[in-house]
Amino acid sequence: MDPTLKLCAFFLLLLGLVNGSFAENDFGQCEGVVKRWTSSSLDEEMTKEDKHTLRDLLFFLHVPRTGGRTYFHCFLKKLYPSYLECPRSYDKLRFDPSKTKCRLLVTHDDYSITSKLPRERTSVVTILRDPVDRVFSTYEFSIEVAARFLVHPNLTSATKMALRLSSKTKGVSTLEIWPWKYLVPWMREDLFARRDARYSREHNIIESNDSYDMEDFAMPLQEYINDPVALDVVHNGATFQVAGLTNNSYIAEAHEVRHCVQKYKTLGKYVLQVAKKRLDDMLYVGLTEEHRESATKFANVVGTQVISQLNAPNPSMETTDNSERTSFSISDPDSSEHQNSTLNREESEVISSEGGEATESNMTVGELMDAYELCIANLRKSQSRRRIASLKKISPVNFTKEARLQVSEEVLHEIRSLNDLDLELYEYARTIFNKQHKTSLLINEDSWDNVSTAYGIWRLVTLAITFVFLFIFLLIVNARRRTWKVKK
Repeated sequence: MDPTLKLCAFFLLLLGLVNGSFAENDFGQCEGVVKRWTSSSLDEEMTKEDKHTLRDLLFFLHVPRTGGRTYFHCFLKKLYPSYLECPRSYDKLRFDPSKTKCRLLVTHDDYSITSKLPRERTSVVTILRDPVDRVFSTYEFSIEVAARFLVHPNLTSATKMALRLSSKTKGVSTLEIWPWKYLVPWMREDLFARRDARYSREHNIIESNDSYDMEDFAMPLQEYINDPVALDVVHNGATFQVAGLTNNSYIAEAHEVRHCVQKYKTLGKYVLQVAKKRLDDMLYVGLTEEHRESATKFANVVGTQVISQLNAPNPSMETTDNSERTSFSISDPDSSEHQNSTLNREESEVISSEGGEATESNMTVGELMDAYELCIANLRKSQSRRRIASLKKISPVNFTKEARLQVSEEVLHEIRSLNDLDLELYEYARTIFNKQHKTSLLINEDSWDNVSTAYGIWRLVTLAITFVFLFIFLLIVNARRRTWKVKK
């Protein structure tokens, strides 16, 4: 063999050994980082005496695209008066938990925010969704919101207007909320680039029958799910959010742990261990797909306790100081110029028309469910109108349940593979949900048994009282007869 070739082969072999050594050391380092975080996270978890009991502060960990907005508007805002709602913290913590005596916190922040809250007085609830459907919904919403900017002539104009309006409003813009502050600008830039490309060609524009693969109009779903932005923010998002490891985390080592788990899939089991433990300790875990049953359970498990708690005097929880009670609304920064109303404006109109403020504190679960059903129906109509208006700007793209059925099995397989942790966590959540259902049935049966027993006791007491009164009446009548005979 040529000496030069031998030398090259030697160096390639040496390079391979060095790279292998570095890879092994890198994995070992990552494994150590993840294990240390797992151990400390599990040690921090407090075993609650009764996780089914609502504590002073209710933290709704809102996983994006799970239907959490409807729970907030149509359940929680009907249960809690506005003065008991913590300042909105979708982008960052906007209040001092050690001073503010609020009772409801709703946010996209991950679980790590509990490190800032009084843990012994905090109950956590969340809703999870089938991971494949959640990826679809995230993709669709990213494009929907980004499409609203297309009324502007170019990207520069849209960006300037968004910044100008954002600086003027007191509300929190969608562009400041995790994860949309990453996903919408990325998608907005892409939509403008594709529109400019269409205008430059004028002809030869390809329209597909698949709304998820219309390259000339919007980023195809397959391209979206494989982009580094989606890989970091979207995939396994529910697991990282429940574990407290998003890129919006309050934990210093969150980025390193997440990066290691994304690089070495075998390390995901440690993150799942923490996420599952946290689901176990939550007051309530709902499922988007089990809408009716999930809502009923929420009303029974959470709603009844909120009503009872707010009716009971509790001097330790004073009303929130006015200086910290500002409500931060969610709005779209491009709304004042666009033909669409803002997300906040449309929804606030729906909520106000249905009595968005908390209803009377002595309402029943049945009344709460009636109010919820009416509110959610109107909210869905407003969301549908807004979506249709947004997608008209990139017609013929139209996201529907029927359109999802056209997505190839190859793409679906990729989504499942990229969201392996979320799939396992979701199945675990289903187990918890079913247990909650059985517990709820047992509680209801016990309640009915108690009612039946109480009713039986009440009947005996009533009969006894009736007998006593009858006996006294007969004594009085008999005494009067004797008196009458004596007088006669």
